[in-house]
Amino acid sequence: MGTSLIILLSGLIFLAFITLTFLISRYKRCPSDRILVIYGRTGSGSAKCIAGGAAFVWPVIQDYEYLDLSPISIDVDLRRALSKQNIRVDVPSRFTVAVSNEEGVMQNAAERLLGKSMEEIRDIAKDIIFGQLRLVVATMDIEEINSDRDKFLSNVSANVGAELKKIGLTLINVNITDIQDESGYIEALGKEAAAKAVNDARMSVAEKNRDGAIGEANAKRDQRIQVSQAEALAQVGEAEANAKTVEGENTAKITIANSDALRRIREAEVNKNAVTAEKVQAAKALEDSYLAEQQAEEARAAREKATKEADIIVQAEIQRRKLEIEAEAQAEQMRRLAKGEADAIFLRQDAEARGLYEVLSKQAEGFQKIVHSAGGNAREAVLLMVADKIENLVKTQVDAIKNIKIDKVTVWEGGNSADGEGSSTSRFVSGLYKSVPPLSDLFNMAGMELPKYLGNAKEENRPAAGEESSNAQDG
Repeated sequence: MGTSLIILLSGLIFLAFITLTFLISRYKRCPSDRILVIYGRTGSGSAKCIAGGAAFVWPVIQDYEYLDLSPISIDVDLRRALSKQNIRVDVPSRFTVAVSNEEGVMQNAAERLLGKSMEEIRDIAKDIIFGQLRLVVATMDIEEINSDRDKFLSNVSANVGAELKKIGLTLINVNITDIQDESGYIEALGKEAAAKAVNDARMSVAEKNRDGAIGEANAKRDQRIQVSQAEALAQVGEAEANAKTVEGENTAKITIANSDALRRIREAEVNKNAVTAEKVQAAKALEDSYLAEQQAEEARAAREKATKEADIIVQAEIQRRKLEIEAEAQAEQMRRLAKGEADAIFLRQDAEARGLYEVLSKQAEGFQKIVHSAGGNAREAVLLMVADKIENLVKTQVDAIKNIKIDKVTVWEGGNSADGEGSSTSRFVSGLYKSVPPLSDLFNMAGMELPKYLGNAKEENRPAAGEESSNAQDG
């Protein structure tokens, strides 16, 4: 007895240990870089999502999986996207996305991404990014895309981020590497800006050189004037004595002045030629730039014409395919509706047939019991059933004339009739009562005979014995 008790206690302890170990194994802790998704009978929608923390996963009715929150890098090499100016551009970029741990967005990830690999998630996100990036490029000019990168990135983040949240993803970063167009419009804009900067610098240098030359000439002229004035004042006192000397000096001064004037004229001409040459070169550079831009525009117009023709064909093909898909969807919906209606009709008729079958089965069982009570004689069983309804049959006979209302009957007669059968009034009442079928007639119409204990049928119109003999003699 003691050994059995010890074995029983040991078994219970072992069972309790196994149960406790199993329950502990069903308590799942969620790492910080994952989302715990509990599905099954959760009581909170299609799945219960936990980002950080722990939860108990009930056996049999619940199960669990993890969603990885690691960032996913996606290279999007968008080519020939049509801008607002109908210029096709190439926008190579890199997007970084990840499964979102926001409330509500996690539910979308659990419903749409659970069980998918990183490559499958990357492909789904890449398709969404391609479509939204084309949409953003189509709403902006080339100048905005090329110069206002902040606005472009803001529009891309807003559009792409909103669409990614619908499948449970969040946009972490967008990096646009380089933007180019097939017509060379962006390159032409860069060349124009560079040429303008170079020309501005050259004009500034020429203006500074001109100002320096003018200042230098003015300084020398002032110096000569001041020196001449000083020398003239010094020579006034010695005018008479040094007349010849002064005259010679004046002649030398005139020669020097003429030489200086000639030098200044030549310097001005040289400066003028230099400025003119620079302006000519700048004009020629602008002319070359405009000519290159004109050629680029002509090439772009030719490409755009071909592109628009291709777009029209593609749009027509897309519209045709869309109409085919819509027609197939409508046909599928009509087929499902027809199948649903057919199933409903079948179920309703099946239920009616089952109900009728049950009623007839119960009636058959009851009739079988009545036959058994009548000793196995079906005719006697039917008579028992009719005898049970005699009261209703008699009531029916009485009701046939009960509701006949005769407010007034006027009889014009002299009393008894000539044939001695009573008055016409009595015959009318008697005939009215005889119009009700007797009980025996009802039984005969049903193919049965009235039981003896209910009386014999009255023989009507049976001739008397004397009448039979007289008829025989007459014959």
